[in-house]
Parts: sequence; C-alpha cells; structure tokens
Amino acid sequence: MALPLRIKSRWNKDGDHSLDEIAGALAFISWRLAQSKAINLHGEDFVYEDDVQRMAVIAEYLIFQLQIIDRLALQELELGDDARQQLVIAVAKKQADIIQDNSVDLFGEGDYVQPFLALINQRASEYAAYRYTEDGPSYPFLRHLGYEIQQIMGESQENRWVIDQVMDRDGPEVDRKIAPAMRDLFE
Repeated sequence: MALPLRIKSRWNKDGDHSLDEIAGALAFISWRLAQSKAINLHGEDFVYEDDVQRMAVIAEYLIFQLQIIDRLALQELELGDDARQQLVIAVAKKQADIIQDNSVDLFGEGDYVQPFLALINQRASEYAAYRYTEDGPSYPFLRHLGYEIQQIMGESQENRWVIDQVMDRDGPEVDRKIAPAMRDLFE
C-alpha cells in the first residue's frame, strides 16, 4: 500500500505571487504527483520494462495535470485568456525542465524537452474533446489517460488492468490533489 503523498501548496510569505512563481510551484507539485503515481503502479504489481517506460508514464501524468490546470484556470479562477495562456505555457516549460534534468540523470545527455513539448501539443488536441466539470475530469478524460498509459506499459499479463487502476484510482486522486493545490497557490 502506498504512503499518502503530502503536498505543500501554501506560500510561506503572504503577498502577491507572480504567475511565473505559481507556475514553478505547480510544475514541482505536478512532478511529485506524477512520480508518486508511477511508483504506485509498480507498488500495485504493474511491471515497467525499464526507466524509459517509467519516464513516459510520468510524462503522461504531467500532461494530464497540465490539462487540469488549464481547465481550472479557465473555469474556476476565471483568468483572462492572456494570463491563462501565460500560466499554462510557464507550467509546461517548467515541467519540461524537470523532465530534462531527470532524463539526463537517467539516460545521459540529450534533448528531452522538444519531444515532451511535442507530446504536450499532441495530447492538448486530444484532451480538448473531453469535459472537465466541478466534479473533476469526465469518464472519457480519465479513460484517455488510462489508455495512453496502457499503450506505454503494454498488455502483458501483469499490465492488463493498468487502465482500470489509472481510471478508477490514480487519475481521480491526482485531480483531487492538483486542483486544491492550484486553488491554494492563487490565494
């Protein structure tokens, strides 16, 4: 059983914080959540072939959270189009920096940013068809995350049910953590 992940989403100092500061905090929180969910899958006896596969799962969770951040910025926080776009781009860039740093540590030198940003753009058009409401991501929204992770992990006997784990437990839990963290950071 996985240990609960504690997310710090309150500022140490009162006052206004720039969108860039908020984006940095959201990118870090989303990384921790994505990493936690990748570890959780292993703890639930799903099998990774290698670290490349594990990093690909983390990337899918990051992109899923970026979609939630975008929807919340529009629907709940009512940020204007410019501020919303600035926030989402800043979070994406900071997520890409984290992917780059961790990928270099694991796989050696290379450009890991451009493939990640290309994947964000591809997934953004796919997730655009799915609804996000005050109750969180719709069933098709969660199913898309589960499907993409299933594609990465394969359908071996060990990984056959990973889509169910992602849709029923991990995806909703990620939403339950990133949504309030984002609200807290804007207070």
